[in-house]
Amino acid sequence: MFRSTFLTILNETWPMIFICSVIIVSMRIVWILKEKKNFVFYKEMMALCFVIYVMCLFYVVTFQDVSWSTSNFVPFKEMFRYEIGSNPFFKNVLGNMIMFMPYGFFVSYFLKLEKPLSIFLLSVLTSFTIEFTQLKIGRVFDVDDILLNIIGSLLGFSIYYIVIKLKDRLPEVLKKQAIYNILIIIIIGIAILYLCNWKVGVV
Repeated sequence: MFRSTFLTILNETWPMIFICSVIIVSMRIVWILKEKKNFVFYKEMMALCFVIYVMCLFYVVTFQDVSWSTSNFVPFKEMFRYEIGSNPFFKNVLGNMIMFMPYGFFVSYFLKLEKPLSIFLLSVLTSFTIEFTQLKIGRVFDVDDILLNIIGSLLGFSIYYIVIKLKDRLPEVLKKQAIYNILIIIIIGIAILYLCNWKVGVV
């Protein structure tokens, strides 16, 4: 279910992602060369992934049709009406949390956050802005979406926090940039294989 959703989003946003990525990457390369800065592959890929995520998030919260729903200003009203395990539960409850997990992770990574309060406040601001904008463009405002987005952001922060703590315990040989570059390539490769649904046959 989540794979088909990701593919739908990418199918609708790839022109914007492609054009914006070329513009951003080309400008970034020129800036690095002009300022004689060090090129760190994994950091550049993290930044690019965040930009792509923001573009996909923009599409999800502004272009997808939700005309069948109505605004909800009562906390927990919507999320508790879905049967656990049902498609609406996965889409509207888990979906809203998962959608903001990358936000919590990326923001924590770029701002080097050490405590959850900052990401909590930032996710409140971002999620409320999204819901307010949706209300103004003819979609709906759902306070439960804000709560679920906050939970997702905190989960993303938790993943970042765990990764950082594990990183500190790694031996020095595993803290080299080359290791991180290889790791980000592997993660991106796995994501591509997942989205393409490639299967390796067992002989």
